[in-house]
Amino acid sequence: MDAEPGDGLERALDATGRLVAGVREEQWPDPTPCPDWNVGDLVSHIIAGNLLFAGILRGERPGTPGDGPGQRGSDLPGAYRQAASELLAAFSRPGVLEEVFSVPFGTVPGAVALHLRITELLVHGWDLARATGQRARFPDGLAEQELAFSRRALGGIPAGRRPFGPPQSAAADAPAIDRLAACLGRTVTWDSGLGGGS
Repeated sequence: MDAEPGDGLERALDATGRLVAGVREEQWPDPTPCPDWNVGDLVSHIIAGNLLFAGILRGERPGTPGDGPGQRGSDLPGAYRQAASELLAAFSRPGVLEEVFSVPFGTVPGAVALHLRITELLVHGWDLARATGQRARFPDGLAEQELAFSRRALGGIPAGRRPFGPPQSAAADAPAIDRLAACLGRTVTWDSGLGGGS
């Protein structure tokens, strides 16, 4: 992980947050690489996930899936910023990375929960960039870190229980974010590179 554990999370939240802020009003109903979700649904899912993890880390009982912001007409960029702030605050609590939490992935230490959330933000940010035609600028080192984590984690999950598609191929020299997206079931073609960043 980073020297400061929250640094990677903050960078992932910022990178995806820029994409959320860049969605044009007419793009919210557009399709995404996630077959069942349009752009508004995807952003709502990211927001709900951030709030879910923040609540779990605070010791709150998880709400019903789908609770929270994201209804038609909501200020999704504003809701994203608020949820991001809550998630950062929850992961900043002293000792949180050593505690054990029950998250949708399973019962894991806080450090693993942090990896899960960063990975989700990066990959769904990739989805959002693809859906809206924006150029994603994800830190290459962070994407490489979460690619290594995801490859290790996939080895312990039965194929039938994975919450994403089977790994897809990507060029060895593709940007780290494309290789991470492919690892988690996205189709990455020669022209779908979205760029990385430092």
